[in-house]
Amino acid sequence: MNAIELSHIHKSFGAFAIRDLCLEVPSGTICGLVGENGAGKSTTIRLLMGALRPDSGEARVLGTDVGSPEFRAVKEDVGVVLDEAYFPEVLNAAQVGKLMASTYRRWDAALYESYLRRFDLPEKKAFKDFSRGMRMKLAIAVALSHQPKLLVLDEATAGLDPIVRDEVLDIFNEFTREEDHSILISSHILSDLEKLCDYIAFLHQGRLLFCDEKDRLLETYGIFTDSAEQLECLMPEAIVAREPSGYGGVRALVRRDLAPSGFQLERPTVEDIILFLVKGAKEA
Repeated sequence: MNAIELSHIHKSFGAFAIRDLCLEVPSGTICGLVGENGAGKSTTIRLLMGALRPDSGEARVLGTDVGSPEFRAVKEDVGVVLDEAYFPEVLNAAQVGKLMASTYRRWDAALYESYLRRFDLPEKKAFKDFSRGMRMKLAIAVALSHQPKLLVLDEATAGLDPIVRDEVLDIFNEFTREEDHSILISSHILSDLEKLCDYIAFLHQGRLLFCDEKDRLLETYGIFTDSAEQLECLMPEAIVAREPSGYGGVRALVRRDLAPSGFQLERPTVEDIILFLVKGAKEA
């Protein structure tokens, strides 16, 4: 079963629109949703959670149409962390836990307290006095403590220092060791997604340009760094995008299957691929 299914979703906001969005996230996997600011990542997440209704198309989460009355019960199985944490500012972490215990049927108070200790979050400090990083850690603790099957994370690692980010990524990996646990995560920190994800989905100006296995994506492309004259030896369709390099050279993203055997290419990062694809889309 797919944890998430978006089928031919259209949603217009005047000048901007999500267009014919089709996306599947298999159960038990982690999918990274990437794209520049304004590409439609947060809108996609709001459509998934039923906070927005599409103009057309269908969104299903854990097998249930998000527009159906049945989705209300399914939300118990979805842990959500948005780019800003929203809790009553006068409450402290201990009081947030009590509030969540009356909200979720499967709230695990002991697990919640263990996350507070793991994240070094004070139980008695008011939420209004939390730093951004502390707020995000509290939101993650809450999302994980009602025993969800799906985590939907919108910039959940933003504001965390590198050491805590690594710990949070480890926690997300632990979460998906259960076969029916899945994650959709959007992030501007592409190195986090490269470390964490099984799939990468790339949104650009409201359109999904691709959703592919991360390893296959890294094998599809290579980075060329040398002279412009040598790059011209390739057929034009092999070159996705290029940029000037130092001392009159050129750097380019190249399709490996269209490059001659033995042509020297470096292994790209996910960030290399995304930045070049955005550049190529703008040049097209």
